[in-house]
Amino acid sequence: MMLERRLVQGCSPQQAAWRTCTDDLPPGGSLPLTRRALFGCLLAAPLAAQSTRGSLYAYVGCYTTAQRSARGDGIHVYRMDPRTGAWTHVQRVGDLVNPSFLVVAADQRHLYSVHGDETYATAFSVDPATGFLQLLNRAETGGRNGVHLAVASGGRFLVVANYASGNVGVLPIRPDGALADAAQVVALPGQPGPHRIEQLGSHPHHVVFDPGGRSLIVPDKGLDRVFVFRFDATTGRLTPTEQGAAIARAGSGPRHAAFHPRLPVAWVVNEISSTVTTYFWDAERGSLRPVQILPTPPPDYTGENTAAEIAVSADGRFVYCSNRGHDSIAAFTSDPRTGVLTPAGWTPSQGRTPRYIGFDPSHSFLCATNEQSDMVVTFRADAATGRLAVTGSPVQNASPASIAFAALPA
Repeated sequence: MMLERRLVQGCSPQQAAWRTCTDDLPPGGSLPLTRRALFGCLLAAPLAAQSTRGSLYAYVGCYTTAQRSARGDGIHVYRMDPRTGAWTHVQRVGDLVNPSFLVVAADQRHLYSVHGDETYATAFSVDPATGFLQLLNRAETGGRNGVHLAVASGGRFLVVANYASGNVGVLPIRPDGALADAAQVVALPGQPGPHRIEQLGSHPHHVVFDPGGRSLIVPDKGLDRVFVFRFDATTGRLTPTEQGAAIARAGSGPRHAAFHPRLPVAWVVNEISSTVTTYFWDAERGSLRPVQILPTPPPDYTGENTAAEIAVSADGRFVYCSNRGHDSIAAFTSDPRTGVLTPAGWTPSQGRTPRYIGFDPSHSFLCATNEQSDMVVTFRADAATGRLAVTGSPVQNASPASIAFAALPA
């Protein structure tokens, strides 16, 4: 027990758990963690869902252009009842081109958007009293067709995945929340996958920081790779780890990723193959090791499908993936010792093409954007069983692509 005590004295319980779990990860996907690793994992308090005391707002991004066959008209702002999940429209921010993916900064004071098929990202301030957005500025991302973005811990840098140009841009965030043009642009090398349409080159689709904020992983749909970078929080520089990238199964098309809140585990949903891969994550080395692949549609489904989004419950017990074609949300249970998944059922998304699914800050509700049905559907998520149940009426919103939430103080 002396080693565990030394670890705990040197860092927070959550950090201690992460280190001990990483050191003792088992070689197989179904084996329990060793006693020392399990001790460290149990030390870590579960990531508590954010409090929704005060006001809860939902920001819906969309597609707007004829090129996208879209019907959207800007970012729509809604007040969301934290008890019932009901939505009330309060603002539309127009004159925007494909504000497709949004993220709210950790301080809840700023929102950032990438713009599909464009070369820039946009910064907005969030009014703490009303949730309204006010445009600050826009800045170049260093590539084209930004499809995802993430704010680094500390709030000084924004990272953008540029799908069409096959690179990742790092944009400084100014003290007032406005953006500066990309200070670093990182190309993603590799051999394209076998799909003759979707894999002609590098197509990074997601950028997600590990729980410690030291590393960034980038699923690349075009190259069948999940790139891994070290992130310098002081300079904002990205540097490839020794592994560089985890090689996915040919033709799988890695799209989006999520980390377990406590265990050294990451899951990646693969768009083209409609599968989800479980990886063991070595935080010290910055490396991923695949241990399991499961399909996201039901085994008896024979139609066309592409997997889109992944979401994880606050305690890591349940993982959800959206299916476009089957038009469902697949649920998986996560082994509490290893993170390995077991299918737990499928819930209809209540519309066509659920591009995005995600939890509100309290993790009481899972929301889905049914892009081709022009609606957002809210599900109440049972914390004990993981089951999803529709609550309230669908929210009519044209060509919805993503949702960002802000919990503002009373």
